[in-house]
Amino acid sequence: MSQPPGKRAGRLLLIVAWAGAMFLATRFFGEWEERQQNPNAVVQSERGADFIEVRLLGNGQGHFVADGAINGQVVRFMLDTGATDVAVPEALARAFGLERGAPVMLSTANGRTQGYRTRLDSLQLGEIHLRNVRALVVPGLEGEQVLLGMSALKQLEFTQRSGTLLLRQNLK
Repeated sequence: MSQPPGKRAGRLLLIVAWAGAMFLATRFFGEWEERQQNPNAVVQSERGADFIEVRLLGNGQGHFVADGAINGQVVRFMLDTGATDVAVPEALARAFGLERGAPVMLSTANGRTQGYRTRLDSLQLGEIHLRNVRALVVPGLEGEQVLLGMSALKQLEFTQRSGTLLLRQNLK
């Protein structure tokens, strides 16, 4: 038996509607999850007469993650006050054309490994701009997240309070 044309069209529209709803729900929850991992995708800066301040929110795990730039290339930073230097994964360093300088032994959470000294011409987080920042190329560092260590953070004042981190660059 053949179904009337209107009933077939109704079923087809119902299938299309369900597929569209599933697509929208997936997009919505994917973006929500991304905001939970990085609530600082758009970094807000405040400028005063002699300072620049950036306010970062902690993510669901209590880490401070924010989008920024190294030598004009967009990166995702995770602030790490336990890291002596800015640590760049090797694959990312290669893509950015960072030089591998003198080898150094590194102590990481996964044990000892060898890294390489390098310099970043510029590092940007919001309107905060740092020049000539000491960094390390780290072969064993997974992913594309850059650890923003003390070689950059020591050039700033920072205060943590109630899940918020305030970074301040004095311009004088």
